[in-house]
Amino acid sequence: MEKIGKYEVIRTLGKGATAVVYLARDPDSGQEVAVKLIRFGEDNAAMSRRLRKLFQVEGATGRRLNHPNIVKIYDATIEPDQAYIVMEYVNGRALDYYCAINRLLPMHRSVGIVFKCCLALDHAFRQGVVHRDIKPANILIDEEDNPKITDFGLALNLHKDKNRDSTFIMGVGSPAYMSPEQIKNYPLNQKTDLYSLGVVLFQLLTGRLPFRAANHGALVYKIVNMDPPSVCDLNPNLPEGLDPIIKKALEKDLYNRYRNGAEFAKDLSTVRYQMYDENDVQQDTRHFDVLRRLEFFREFDDIELWEILRISIWREISDKVVLIKEGESHRTLGVIIDGFVEVSIEGKSLCRLGSGEVVGEMAYLHPSDKKRSATVVTLEPTLFLEINSSALDLASEELLERVRKALLSRVLARLREADKLLAGLGPPAVQGRAFACDLELAPP
Repeated sequence: MEKIGKYEVIRTLGKGATAVVYLARDPDSGQEVAVKLIRFGEDNAAMSRRLRKLFQVEGATGRRLNHPNIVKIYDATIEPDQAYIVMEYVNGRALDYYCAINRLLPMHRSVGIVFKCCLALDHAFRQGVVHRDIKPANILIDEEDNPKITDFGLALNLHKDKNRDSTFIMGVGSPAYMSPEQIKNYPLNQKTDLYSLGVVLFQLLTGRLPFRAANHGALVYKIVNMDPPSVCDLNPNLPEGLDPIIKKALEKDLYNRYRNGAEFAKDLSTVRYQMYDENDVQQDTRHFDVLRRLEFFREFDDIELWEILRISIWREISDKVVLIKEGESHRTLGVIIDGFVEVSIEGKSLCRLGSGEVVGEMAYLHPSDKKRSATVVTLEPTLFLEINSSALDLASEELLERVRKALLSRVLARLREADKLLAGLGPPAVQGRAFACDLELAPP
C-alpha cells in the first residue's frame, strides 16, 4: 500500500484485531502522522456497522480534545469499504512495555507519567468525555517521557442521551482494568477512568495487577468483592504515602473514589518529592548482578530475580547486631550478601554463615509455628537482603515455587551436615549383614 487517501504510507507501525496503524506523511504539511485503517468485511455486516460507529466516535471525540497528553486527531474519513483516522505520530512505545517486572521504570517516572494522565483525563471529563478503556496499551510514551492517551473509539459522550446514543455500549473495556461498576454494567462517569488509571499505577509500581485470577469469572469476583493488596507490601521501597492514594483510586464505593483527575494529580504531587532519581535504575542493575552471582539464586530466572529485588530491602548492618532472636514470633527472611553471622541456641554457638547463605528459613517454611528457635547475630559489618515475607506471599506462583525449592534445598543440605556431626558424637554403629529377599511362587 502506497497511499491511504492523500497520505503517503511509509511503513506499518502495528496491527490489531480490527485495524492496522501505518506511519505516513501528510503531503500538505510534510509532517509524519499515524493512520489507523480498517476495512469493512462483506461477510459480517453487523460487525462492520459497529466498527463504523466506533470510528465515528473516535474521530468526533478526538477532534474535541486538545491536550498535550492526548493524541491529536487531524482527520477522519469513512468510505464504503474502509475508514481511516489520521492522528499525531508518537515516536515511542506503549506503556505496557514498562509493566514487566524486569522493565519497571523508576518510581518517580511512573508517578510522573500517571500524574500527567490524570490531568489529561480531567480535561477529557470537562469536555464530557469518558474513555472507558484506560490501560497501558492505550497510553503511548514519547522520547521525553510524556504520556499520550490514545484510542478513544470506546469513549462515552456524557452530553448525549444514553437512551438514544447507539454508540453507548455498557461493559466495554479490558477486564483487568475495568472498574466494579463497569463490570456490573452500571451507568458510568469519569470515575471509571480514574479507577483504571489506578490499576495502571499499581502495575507500574509493582510489576503485577492488583487482582489476578486463573479465569475470567474469578477475576470479576475479585474486582467486585475483594480489596487490593498494599503496594508498599509488594514493593517495600515505595513511600508509604502512595498506599492511601492508590487505595482511594481503587475504591469500590464511588463516593469515596477521586471525583476527578485533578484531585488524583494533586495527591500524587504530594509524594513526588519522596521519589528516587534515575540512579535507582543503575543501582537496581548492580544489585541484580550481585544476586546473580550468589549460589542461592543460581536456579532463578532473570524475571524472578527482578521480582525478588522489587520485594526486598538491602540493609547495611554493623557488627554484633541481632537479626533474629529466639523466642520471638515473626517471619524475617533474608540472604547474606556480604559478611558473616553467627547462629546460636540458648547462648551456645551453632554455626557461622557467610555470603550467599539464607537465614530465617525455618519460621518461613513452617506451616503453623513462626516462633524463632535460634538467634542470629552479625559478626562484622554485613550486607543483608531482607525479603518481605508478606510481599512474597503475594508474588507470582513461579517465584513462590522457586523460593520454596531454594529454601528447602538449603534446609536439607544443613540437615545432612548436622547428621554427620551427630554421627561423629555417637557410639559405634551396629554392623549388619546384607538384606536378601527370596521370593517363592505360590502353587497354582
